[in-house]
Amino acid sequence: MGVEVTVEGLTKSFGRQLIWGDVSLTLPAGEISVLLGPSGTGKSVFLKTLVGLLKPEAGSIWIRDKDLPKLSEHDLYEVRKLFGVLFQDGALFGSMTLYDNIAFPLREHTKKSEREVRDIVMEKMEMVGLLGAEKKLPGEISGGMRKRAGLARALVLDPEIILFDEPDSGLDPVRTAYLNQLIVDLNQQVEATFLIVTHDINTARTLPDNIGLLYHRHLAMFGPREMLLCSEEPVVRQFLNAQRVGPIGMAEEKDADELAAEAESGQEIPPLPPVPVQLPPSNGLPRRTQRPPGEWCRQNGVTPPPGSFEGVDWTVPDEGTVYSSRYAQPVDGDQDTVTLRRREG
Repeated sequence: MGVEVTVEGLTKSFGRQLIWGDVSLTLPAGEISVLLGPSGTGKSVFLKTLVGLLKPEAGSIWIRDKDLPKLSEHDLYEVRKLFGVLFQDGALFGSMTLYDNIAFPLREHTKKSEREVRDIVMEKMEMVGLLGAEKKLPGEISGGMRKRAGLARALVLDPEIILFDEPDSGLDPVRTAYLNQLIVDLNQQVEATFLIVTHDINTARTLPDNIGLLYHRHLAMFGPREMLLCSEEPVVRQFLNAQRVGPIGMAEEKDADELAAEAESGQEIPPLPPVPVQLPPSNGLPRRTQRPPGEWCRQNGVTPPPGSFEGVDWTVPDEGTVYSSRYAQPVDGDQDTVTLRRREG
């Protein structure tokens, strides 16, 4: 089922430069969460801090009643065994075959026999569709295959938390779609808690149970996918709709510089969007297959803006299913209804 991860007031700086501050969120056990944000907002730094590769200046990371930043090196090493990480470039050893790359964590961190290692490696390679490629070197395969090999290596120790650092980086849209489906399938099989950092909007719209957005050194919002797709927060709407006009500029530094210059020139500066209270996590029901669009909204008495379910229409179980426009529940008759359809591609 995976484990729940609770982050409280996490702050990270490099010298005088604040990367992000006072970040609080809960990753529900067994669910897929996605972390979005403009370039340079510290999403990858957040992953490295979660797994203990970087030490925060303040805050807590709670996993099974243990606060990771306060653990000794020995205890932190033990907790890290709960994690599997898919690095942005796959991080494969170029001189090793795919088989040896995937077997590496087992040989380093366990006392399993080579026969046991082989059984586990072949099982994980089958899970990611790489059977038959055991003897290939990383330089002999495509970028998508390298990602899958990195994912198989992240799975060999049966982690309960899997972190993905931009898994779609360098992949074309078709391979990205295949990889996303693989991630969903794996989440159903291994029942681990997934956290994915990505820039891909289609991935954010279709893949996760929960979405978070880092902006201007803070967590702008985190909660169920439906609520972020319905959000009226300017920074959320701008990012999810890929709009040029909005609070997000070309770079985090430029945002601040431009605001200061405009203030000095006497221009009226609109305030930055407020940071709302974190939305409750979703209810942990099986993903996408049994939670129709708007289920979270209905259960919590929330009426989203008209047309908001266009952003999640591909999660409709059957094409042509008729839903109430108020709560997106199946209805009989033609009164006050809309028909939602899956998008092509």
